[in-house]
Amino acid sequence: MNTNLTTERPTFVTHLECSWTGEIYEADQPHNLSRAGKPLLVRYDLDGVRAALSKETVAARPNDLWRWRELLPVRRVADIISLGEVATPLIPLTRSLQDLGGGEVLVKDEGRLPTGSFKARGLVMAVSMAKAFGLKHLAMPSNGNAGAALAAYASRAGIRATVCCPEDTPEINLSEIALQGGAVYRVNGLIDDCGKLVGQGREVTGWFDVSTLKEPYRIEGKKTMGLELAEQLGWELPDVIFYPTGGGTGLIGMWKAFAELEAIGFIGSKRPRMVAVQAAGCAPMVRAFEAGDEAAIRWEGAHTIASGIRVPQAVGDFLILRAVRDSGGFAIAVSDEAIMAAVESVARADGLLLCPEGGATMAAYKQALADGRVRKDERAVLFNCATGLKYPMPPVHASLDRTKPINFAGLSEAD
Repeated sequence: MNTNLTTERPTFVTHLECSWTGEIYEADQPHNLSRAGKPLLVRYDLDGVRAALSKETVAARPNDLWRWRELLPVRRVADIISLGEVATPLIPLTRSLQDLGGGEVLVKDEGRLPTGSFKARGLVMAVSMAKAFGLKHLAMPSNGNAGAALAAYASRAGIRATVCCPEDTPEINLSEIALQGGAVYRVNGLIDDCGKLVGQGREVTGWFDVSTLKEPYRIEGKKTMGLELAEQLGWELPDVIFYPTGGGTGLIGMWKAFAELEAIGFIGSKRPRMVAVQAAGCAPMVRAFEAGDEAAIRWEGAHTIASGIRVPQAVGDFLILRAVRDSGGFAIAVSDEAIMAAVESVARADGLLLCPEGGATMAAYKQALADGRVRKDERAVLFNCATGLKYPMPPVHASLDRTKPINFAGLSEAD
């Protein structure tokens, strides 16, 4: 029995706070954006957490997302909706980087989570809170993986789910959403166009909008990436984190996690440089970062094979840019060609199947190593946000005819 899911524990949520104005909102009731139209952040009694939680206590618990209950918003075990959110491993890359002479590079492989992507972290928290609030119907726009996670957790909670996806969303993602009980629709537009439809539908249907950063709890699920990472590295954060950035919930969430960990005495003041990785065909954060802007304007004509980071306009743009700048990090764009080359090289050399967004972080690391923004002696963590099994792979045409002589020596040479 997983005691993380069965044992009542003290909870420390005090209120919600507008990320732009600091205005206070009451916890324990559903909220979307603040009155200023900005994301709400969950705040905790961190002195209380510090008194209640120790590193030893955490280490003794089952190794999943729910071991961090004191730093999470779900108050009662009866509201936890779980499909087995394991702590994801750190996989060192060795052969992929031999020619570059890079330092220690670790891939946090989020594809091991339920529904095969890191979207499970955010949606398990959002759906659990929706259950706590008694919500009956959730809706969101999605490039695929978030919709799949919403459908899975909503079905398990007995909550309806509606998902709007861009029309070129991979068939496997659409089928996954539908098979797991979600109502899914193709939309002739990009993800922000889908988001507008979800917002319009809310006025008519009353469904609750769980779009990226338009509710407070997906950040709380995603921040567990930062909590896990700190513990896995012996409470010593890496020098640099490369994060594939579309809506940016995970980057914002990890930055929040590090501040909370310092406040409860688990880590010191050292922070990694946070690197927002985008595709050259959709790089609003890179453009805003390089221009010194506090917000990012919409990227027109967005296109990339890494559909998870094809987000022309992010609600939390200022939070992403703030975290990147406060950490001394940067935003970087990589080409689709570099993304696919990285996916192929890591698969062949290290046996790890990256999704395109994960490939983008590898391409960005190589680019940053070459231009000096990352040193060879630095420890870097790359986030692979989904299993590569969900994405197209090269066809195989080679065959053997068992009824005819086979040149095995030739096969060996071909290998």
